[in-house]
Amino acid sequence: MAKTHLNLQKSEGIVVTAAANIYAAYIAAGRVEDGQEATYMERSIRDAIRIAVTTDDAIICDGEMQ
Repeated sequence: MAKTHLNLQKSEGIVVTAAANIYAAYIAAGRVEDGQEATYMERSIRDAIRIAVTTDDAIICDGEMQ
């Protein structure tokens, strides 16, 4: 297997962690059948991004105050 080098920003790493947790929950619930891994992985990423964006919209951090 070829090595891949990643350099994720902090926020990207947080979304990856959330997506991995969501994907693991789909697997644990028995929803991911053979051949559907990519579909559920992509769905998990979209779900994690939606959660992140909704959270960002709902919270004003100190650095965002004007």
